[in-house]
Amino acid sequence: MQEAKPIIKMTHVAFSYSARADGDAEDSDGSALRDVSLSIGEGEFVGVIGPSGAGKSTLASVMSGAIPHHYHGTLYGATLVDGRDTCDVTLTDISQVVGSVLQDIDTQMVASVVEDEMLFGLENFGVPHDRIEGRIARTLETVGISDLREREIATLSGGQKQKVAIAAILAMRPRVLVLDEPTAALDPASSTLVFDTLRKVREEGVTVVVVEQKVALLSEYCDRILVMSKGSLVLDGTPREVFSHGDELRRIGVDSPRVVRVYNSLAKDGLVAGTTPCLTVCEAEGLITGLVQPTSKASCHMASAEESAHEASFHAGSKHMVTPRPHAEGAKPVVSLEDVSFAYPGGTASVDHLDMRIFPGEVVGIVGQNGAGKTTLTKLLNGLLRPASGTVRLAGLDTHEVPTSAIAAHCATLFQNPDYQLCKDTVLDEVSFGLLLQGIGENDAHRRAGAVIEHFGLPADEAPFSLSRGQRQMVALASVVVMEPEVVLLDEPTSGLDYRECMTVMDTVSDMAERGSAVVMVCHDMEVVSDFAERIVVMANGRILGRGGTLEMFSNERLMREASVRAPQVIELSELLARQLSPEFAGISQVSGIVDLTEEMVRRG
Repeated sequence: MQEAKPIIKMTHVAFSYSARADGDAEDSDGSALRDVSLSIGEGEFVGVIGPSGAGKSTLASVMSGAIPHHYHGTLYGATLVDGRDTCDVTLTDISQVVGSVLQDIDTQMVASVVEDEMLFGLENFGVPHDRIEGRIARTLETVGISDLREREIATLSGGQKQKVAIAAILAMRPRVLVLDEPTAALDPASSTLVFDTLRKVREEGVTVVVVEQKVALLSEYCDRILVMSKGSLVLDGTPREVFSHGDELRRIGVDSPRVVRVYNSLAKDGLVAGTTPCLTVCEAEGLITGLVQPTSKASCHMASAEESAHEASFHAGSKHMVTPRPHAEGAKPVVSLEDVSFAYPGGTASVDHLDMRIFPGEVVGIVGQNGAGKTTLTKLLNGLLRPASGTVRLAGLDTHEVPTSAIAAHCATLFQNPDYQLCKDTVLDEVSFGLLLQGIGENDAHRRAGAVIEHFGLPADEAPFSLSRGQRQMVALASVVVMEPEVVLLDEPTSGLDYRECMTVMDTVSDMAERGSAVVMVCHDMEVVSDFAERIVVMANGRILGRGGTLEMFSNERLMREASVRAPQVIELSELLARQLSPEFAGISQVSGIVDLTEEMVRRG
């Protein structure tokens, strides 16, 4: 097969920033990129992964021409876009070929209304007026946001803004799309929609390069994956080739899809041979069925409602099922919502008739599609919004009757965008700030803050905004942890974090729950929700569709579809194996559970 003509070619590229502004940390020698050589062919779909500070955003900036035309520093080597050296042409020339979607969507928006955002690029690129309407309508439909055309951007959720940014770039029909974590703020269904959209434009000949943390999506959609570490390109291959290096990826700080973990664990224990791991739930089901029943043929299909109901009967007694912890007799909820409704001015979004109770020591996940009302729910809890009807009580306080400052004494919030809550010159001052506001002495505040900062491995004397996006998230979380609040509200706490940072954050959240804090976590990463939340509340269109044990909710296929949520891979796999192979697999939610039971069944013969 003839190799595709390169549309982007980098030869021995190294770069050091003159001032940190991109969110990638520099390596110890001052380099954000170190001797990177690669070639990307026309029509390729390439994923880029790596831990925070690995150089992923810098790599994207080099490909899009932002380096050297926007970010300044010391640049070595050559980058050719469509055969032209990016140092020899203008950024406008490059943007005719490469369209980019930034990590921080708010900095990319130039208009106040969605339609005007779409018009801005088209008019600046000189698209004839008689073609503009058709392009806008088709692109909005492709991305699934036709209903947002007249909306003010300020009223959109983070995920909806992400879709608008992607649509605005796609409308200009670039030959290359470079996207920096385009699904970080999106629900699972919307993330899949974005990647389906990227696959469509790729089939039309557009080259797609996407920096992304959601490795399961990359494994399903990409032809090729690049792995960055400390500014260098350390792995380059197909998804099967790259994810077969599970141990190396883990050392670097990169996660692997859960079904890949299942395969790699079985391979390590000698049950399978080779270096071509499973990438999908169906492939993993076929592999395990073949191991347990060598003469059987796996038939991956979705269960009917009747089958799902029948198999659900096995969950209750499963030794692998994670169940909500029992509450002490007579325990009172620390958070309660009773028939709560709220609508923003203009009726653009609302929540209706919300009922919920949360007890001390619980970790409760709030899941649902973008615009479901999850963030509005958290703002009702912390007093930033007051219900139009119904009652919100937190730590015994009716939020209608007390000022927000009184609620803040019992409740700490980690916002979706950490930059909204950072305001001090050093990390130490930032983490101490809340304690000082509560009247804690400066010495005690700094001592407590210093211990938390050390736990997170943060630089106490650095300015928060000089740190990477992931590190800023950790600073914001540290300022929450140090308060030791009765209630913790987390709005997408793992967004933009690499695997290692994600585990640090969630282990900290678990420790807070163990010490008695009630944790309410809005999260689009269903693997994180499955691993750490004992109960979940499922929302859609401003209403609560269901609430209950995490496994129980994720196993309800109808509910997941209605809420635009996809269950974690391991739960999908366990449900499929329970239907196709043995009911013993029902209720397993961890990789180790799948692997252990498979090995046990193979030994039985």
